[in-house]
Amino acid sequence: MKERKKETILMTSLKLFSKNGFHATTIPNIAKEMKMSVGNIYNYFPSKNNLAKCAIKFSSSILASTLRKINNKNLTSKEKIYEFTKSYYEIIEISPEIIEYFLRVYLSNRSMFDDENDKGFDLAKDFVDEVERLLSDGINKQELKKQNFYVSFSIFIGALGGLTFLNGEKALEEKPIQYAKEISESIYNALKI
Repeated sequence: MKERKKETILMTSLKLFSKNGFHATTIPNIAKEMKMSVGNIYNYFPSKNNLAKCAIKFSSSILASTLRKINNKNLTSKEKIYEFTKSYYEIIEISPEIIEYFLRVYLSNRSMFDDENDKGFDLAKDFVDEVERLLSDGINKQELKKQNFYVSFSIFIGALGGLTFLNGEKALEEKPIQYAKEISESIYNALKI
């Protein structure tokens, strides 16, 4: 029960952070949206920054879990990239705030997520590890070229994020899922041998 309430707070926070921005969203805003007291939210999260960090872990764990399932399948790198691209855009269709928060809040405000004990990039470690696994497997199977991980990661996430941004700006003629095949082929072509 407590975990379910915590997840509900995280999802509500993601929606408000994505819609209004991190700095403009307050704990009282979240409490009001949930029809609960501010103090009750503090029972789950001791601060807004703690809530923001937990939201990053939560959203990146959804992406990591999705990619982990795909990585565990006996597919080619091209098929894995397509499957993840399609799943990523399905997540946008169902819960766009998960991706928007990751791209618009976390990546653009990374310094606020860094402290001595908790490096900001570590908050998305599970997802980054799964992307690295996909790329390494492709290199080992001689389907993908060996190159700097950060370059490969940027190609992979950049293409997905670019279309996500265009979707958020209402610039696309179709839903993102309609572009999954073309985007995944572009990613694969940029990474293949």
